[in-house]
Amino acid sequence: MRTLLLSGIALTLLFSSCSKTQNPFEISKQHIGLLTDSTQVKDLNSVFPNDSVVKFIAGDEFTGSVDNIEIFEKGGNKLLTLTPKYALDSTSVISNVRIIDPRFKTDKNISAISTFKDIHSQYKISKISNLINSVVVAVNDINGSFTIDKKELPANLRFDMNLKFEPTHIPDDAKVKYFFLNWDN
Repeated sequence: MRTLLLSGIALTLLFSSCSKTQNPFEISKQHIGLLTDSTQVKDLNSVFPNDSVVKFIAGDEFTGSVDNIEIFEKGGNKLLTLTPKYALDSTSVISNVRIIDPRFKTDKNISAISTFKDIHSQYKISKISNLINSVVVAVNDINGSFTIDKKELPANLRFDMNLKFEPTHIPDDAKVKYFFLNWDN
């Protein structure tokens, strides 16, 4: 009788520890809340049951353009912008996610309102790309990229398109303009 009771308690503890609920604002390499890198467009309404999923249709499948899908809270705040891998295909997976709402955070507390210092102190910078009006900081650990406006940089670094940026070139207090997860593998 005693072993039956202990077995029952052990099973109860096992099942209760396995029922961890997913944080809807947690960002990792392969998911954002319940949205994963294998979620199909047709499943978005079940992934975001309490939010509004807005799909823009260009109307011409021959243009080759990919239409973004925006996720809004019921109150109207924009949360995410999703880009499917293929346009007008309900079985397409999401290839790119722009994180807009600052409540979405990585396990290291990085969000859309982080600074370069926050990112650099928590993750290894994989690559920095020099674009016309911005620099893009890639972090392979989370399949993420952070766009920083060149207005955040010292004036002598803003206009040299041949400059190979290093982390030391970017000021610690430079704010993130855009935060993307890239799942297009």
